[in-house]
Amino acid sequence: MTKELLRYEQLANDLSGLIASGALRPGERLPSIRRLSEDRRLSVSTVVQALRQLEERGLVEAKPQSGFIVRHASPTRPAPITRATPENAMPVDVTQRLMRVLQMGIQPGMVPLALALPCRSLLPVASLHRLYAGVARRHPKLLESDSHISMNEPALVRQLMLRSMAWGGPLVAEEIIITNSCTEAIALSLRAVTKYGDTVAVESPGYYLMLQFLESLGLKALEIPTDPRTGMSVDALELATRQGQVAACLLVANASNPLGSIMPDENKRRLARLAAERGFTVIEDDVYGDFHFGEKRPWPIKAFDTAGNVMLCASFSKSLSPSLRIGFVAAGKHKSKLGLYKTISSGGTNPITQTVLAEYLASGAYERHIRNLRRTYARQVNAMHDAVSRYFPAETRLGNPQGGFVLWVELPEEIDTSQLYEKAVADGVAFIPGELFSPSRLYRNCLRLNCGNPHTPEIEDAVRRLGRLIDRGVQRFTL
Repeated sequence: MTKELLRYEQLANDLSGLIASGALRPGERLPSIRRLSEDRRLSVSTVVQALRQLEERGLVEAKPQSGFIVRHASPTRPAPITRATPENAMPVDVTQRLMRVLQMGIQPGMVPLALALPCRSLLPVASLHRLYAGVARRHPKLLESDSHISMNEPALVRQLMLRSMAWGGPLVAEEIIITNSCTEAIALSLRAVTKYGDTVAVESPGYYLMLQFLESLGLKALEIPTDPRTGMSVDALELATRQGQVAACLLVANASNPLGSIMPDENKRRLARLAAERGFTVIEDDVYGDFHFGEKRPWPIKAFDTAGNVMLCASFSKSLSPSLRIGFVAAGKHKSKLGLYKTISSGGTNPITQTVLAEYLASGAYERHIRNLRRTYARQVNAMHDAVSRYFPAETRLGNPQGGFVLWVELPEEIDTSQLYEKAVADGVAFIPGELFSPSRLYRNCLRLNCGNPHTPEIEDAVRRLGRLIDRGVQRFTL
């Protein structure tokens, strides 16, 4: 098995090198599967695996009756700039502006480029329906359990532990608490390790929902510069925590939202060690970890935690269904306090849904589904990247996500995307303005686009219309 894996990876890398060097040019056809199999003395299945990997990387595409074709490269775009961030922590005030943007973005007829949600057609809803019916029939006593005492279904905890083996785990059963979504997991984690007025280090740009948490709990945010490729700067975090003024660090290390960056393992190891030495807690949102575009799932920071100081939060809302409302937190040494808050605030999480999820994971269906979903999201992100390259001004800088299904776009400095949003919504197109990803209202010329839907002609046209609006704004400032 390992030998075969190395062979298909080698073939994929060889073909990738030919594409990068220009020996295989955009639009050219790759050698046929049969030819590659004979020339390289590989099985047909190994060649197919290699070509699928190139497809996931966005380097080739399958054409009916033509085999695999090298994709046409988008015009080269520089990556977004890592911004200087405020040196001092500050109160957070994003909720009112954010709620207005979200409410306007879900009006009937709006092209769905705002909320980071997957398309319903990509989710295994029918399979989950069948499991719900079967679980209700086979386990009629699930609704009779005490929801404030029986917090976790052992079958689901076991599946989470087994899945964690893939990244150097396993998680410990005693530290796991099943929650009503990743949202609840993060909120409970913050309550367990902070008090009113504390400072929390956050990514900049960082997910607006995390900023809302801080605002609701009366916490201050300290923005840490975040690289579009490698994530939060551990060097900057090290400087910010020297005086012990940071209570927690809240971040998305794998496929961050909105940049799509993945923190290298060495940085994760350094961050976990730094947190243990300085006495602050890491609250890690790993909801996008399964949506990496690379060969192997990236490890979470939790994999490098030796002090029980990293709280790993995740859910299955983005991969299976937002309506499941199932998440979990591996709380480390903070399990007892977090468990108390969970008991008081919401009690146990729905036991039927926990059992449904456990059976779905145990069947192997999740791994098959997530492999397909990763390929789909990679294609959709590439398609959005190509469309933005075609229709937005030449000065536009684009992120190059390593996972997830959102795209960060940096426009010319003169464009205020909050003002642009009003015009875009009037034209039937929604997005999230960049200033909502920063408590200090940085990134006014940036925006985030959702790529969770198939790239239909409707979405292509929406990107074209949005680009036209941006061009008008640029022209107004240059006349």
